[in-house]
Amino acid sequence: MAFLFRNRNKPDLAKMVKDLLPRLSGPQSSHKDEEEIAKLLAQMKLILQGTHETESSPEQVAQLATSIIQEDLLQPLAQNIHLLPFESRKDTQTIFSYVLRFKPANSTAVDPPAITYLVEIKPEIIIDLCRGYDHRESATPCGIILREALKHEAVAAVILYNDALEGKKVLKVSEIEFDGKQTGEGIFWNFFAWIDRGAFEVSTDAFTTFREILTKHKALVSAYLATNFDFFFSKYNGVLINSTSYVTKRQSIKLLGEILLDRANYTVMTAYVDRGEHLKLCMNLLRDDRKMVQYEGFHVFKVFVANPNKSVAVQRILLNNRERLLSFLPKFLEDRTEDDQFMDEKSFLIRQIETMPPLPT
Repeated sequence: MAFLFRNRNKPDLAKMVKDLLPRLSGPQSSHKDEEEIAKLLAQMKLILQGTHETESSPEQVAQLATSIIQEDLLQPLAQNIHLLPFESRKDTQTIFSYVLRFKPANSTAVDPPAITYLVEIKPEIIIDLCRGYDHRESATPCGIILREALKHEAVAAVILYNDALEGKKVLKVSEIEFDGKQTGEGIFWNFFAWIDRGAFEVSTDAFTTFREILTKHKALVSAYLATNFDFFFSKYNGVLINSTSYVTKRQSIKLLGEILLDRANYTVMTAYVDRGEHLKLCMNLLRDDRKMVQYEGFHVFKVFVANPNKSVAVQRILLNNRERLLSFLPKFLEDRTEDDQFMDEKSFLIRQIETMPPLPT
């Protein structure tokens, strides 16, 4: 294996891969090009990671990582990863993720150079990584790279706040207007379709990234949801909660409960449970014929009932359905007898509904 570390001048590897990648989508694409790119990517991965027999050289690692950024290799890798063979896609994922973490030994910067490059110089790369969900082949590797990048709040901001159509200018993080309302044309809104209508591997990975975007950086997301409340929850409820996919529906209800019960989202939670139409949606989930959908729906329903400052609309719905709820809830998921917390919460909700005043206040 040691010969792999001596064959070429290391900074040249990035340029060689960059020069070869456009051939994959061209009319003259050949298996030979795939093989050559595969060899180069495998060599780059070995330089960055080393092997069981040979440790990586810090000097060579720094040289290659810097070259990858300077040669602007990250963008063509993101754009062409779906065209690569399976092992090369895995190698690209490893290389990309490593470079995103890499910090020079003498660096005093808060973020790794690649993250700064992504959010302040080439935010298009972040959008290209998201578009990896357009292809089954690139969904998983691009998702893993995105979640590595999403450890940094600025990356989440670029995804959430870029509201331009495909092909239009992508905003750097320093250009974002954080109080601006979204139109639904930006890359973030594509996640709803990827999750709801994508192939299984696309949907599953896209949801994992979607969840990371909405839960990792709490202050950023709380402000975003408050500003875009109506548009976001109209899409969330209409597309994800009402999805015909059992997995998507269940995961989305669970995530909704997590978002509403997070203290950072208190303002969002109070606005959500104020709406009568949201309560009706949750009550329908309680009647679903799938027990786990019922269970996840219960954890959203309880937020409405436990709220001490219920809106008139919510009070009216609960009062109009009081007798039916008091008949329904005692038998609701009654086989979960070993789940003490659930049984206690159900008893609490029954008491809350029983003791509501006869008229809205």
